[in-house]
Amino acid sequence: MELMNAVISAFPILLLIWLMTKKKAVPSHIALPISALLVGLIQLFYFQADFTLLTANTISGVLSVATPISIVAGAILLNRVMAFSGAESVIGRWLESISTNGVAQLMIIGWAFAFMLEGASGFGTPAAIAAPMLVGLGFKPLKVAILALIMNSVPVSFGAVGTPIWFGLDTLNLSHEQLLDVATQTALINLVAGLVIPVLALSFVVSWHQIRQNIVYILLSILSCTLPYFLLAQVNYEFPALIGGAIGLMLSILLAKKNIGLKAADHEAERGEKVEFRKLFVALLPLLLLIVILIVTRISELGIKALLNDATVWFGFDLGEAYFSVSQALILSVQNIFGTSVGWSYKTLYVPALIPFLLVVLISIPLLKMSKEKVKEAFVDTGSRIKLPLISLAGALIMVNFMMLGGDQSPIFLIANTFAKVTGDSWLYFASYLGAIGSFFSGSATVSNVTFGGIQYSIADQVGLPVTLVLALQSVGSAMGNMVCINNIIAVSTILGIVNQEGYIIKKTVIPMIIYGVIAGVVGAVLWLV
Repeated sequence: MELMNAVISAFPILLLIWLMTKKKAVPSHIALPISALLVGLIQLFYFQADFTLLTANTISGVLSVATPISIVAGAILLNRVMAFSGAESVIGRWLESISTNGVAQLMIIGWAFAFMLEGASGFGTPAAIAAPMLVGLGFKPLKVAILALIMNSVPVSFGAVGTPIWFGLDTLNLSHEQLLDVATQTALINLVAGLVIPVLALSFVVSWHQIRQNIVYILLSILSCTLPYFLLAQVNYEFPALIGGAIGLMLSILLAKKNIGLKAADHEAERGEKVEFRKLFVALLPLLLLIVILIVTRISELGIKALLNDATVWFGFDLGEAYFSVSQALILSVQNIFGTSVGWSYKTLYVPALIPFLLVVLISIPLLKMSKEKVKEAFVDTGSRIKLPLISLAGALIMVNFMMLGGDQSPIFLIANTFAKVTGDSWLYFASYLGAIGSFFSGSATVSNVTFGGIQYSIADQVGLPVTLVLALQSVGSAMGNMVCINNIIAVSTILGIVNQEGYIIKKTVIPMIIYGVIAGVVGAVLWLV
């Protein structure tokens, strides 16, 4: 019976994957709502779920679109402002003056810069900022989307100032020492995988011949991020990605300037002309402001993070079938939808949409001396790009809510439990894939850890595996799942103006994700033995 329940639970997922990856792929704004409807019907007629509860989760899913779509809109708007103002072309010329080598440009922006941004913010910000910059340098959007998704995996375990670790595993009541143990093992597994995954990402954009010619630089750039990341994870689980990325970015630029590990023939004589410092500084200022604001609002010790997350109710009123409230930090909340425990909230000031994206845009418009026509063009272009993704994301989030409905008997838990029973004490080789499934659905490493941290703990306890090691594999899996996460794919496609290619992207990114999981399993087994 349990196996049948798991098969029925998995059917909508398999259908979704088939719809989006078949020869004549169904666009995500059609495939996702269809899959969500199917999960809802299965919940209603097979699992006998309460209709009111399903309706409440539908409303919650639709409202939840506000978070990802506002971030995507903010990122697109900033990108359009920088493109229409000419700032993007100035940055492009500067990067070419550092190195005309495409591999170096991809590693500096797609790897090290994105690594640092992930450490500061998460929320898909790295791909939102780095990917358009790479397209501006002449790389093809579809290839850049694939690279950005694959590259943005290693740092995710410690993204948004370590949120997936310290918040994602908070419900397990682990000691500080246990959390550090999880962080250390997570960083070590990611360090090993990091020697392979960025190289695979590059292979989707440049030839293997170019990779071999520049492999020394590639490995040095990788290690310049992952070594500090690993060392810091042994004493702290908040800053490994942020500080590792910052160190890696500086070293990657320095290595490129000194032409270390790069094919010499592609450089020096062919480098672009130097950009005037004042022009470069003004062009980079929006990105610098973005990074500074992200860091300042994400570091707890500075106190601003607490202010932006203050949930103290300012005012509220009854909507009849729910209760709406606004907190002192402008957190919008809808509670007890249709009298159920289902709710929704939107952290207006903390979600990186108004702050920092819109704020930086408003500062940048006069700074970059944009005309009213150009500003209007930027806003109109942004609006036109987010219409269909709005439908796609609504379908995805409703499906996620339905899949998680039912507690220990929810479809997602039934699938997870079946995996665990089939694998037994070989679970180390599969644990990361469960974390990846969590990210595939939810679009968040943190949500994956929250959802599956408990079951991973239970499996480890039942089959006699080290709990912290299994949780480290969960953390690694939740990071590698970002490669195939529907929300992330829709977001980066929207930002780059790619239409109806989500299925194609999944088919490409799933291969490095599987390889990542194999590496994680092998390293995990070695750690268990030693």
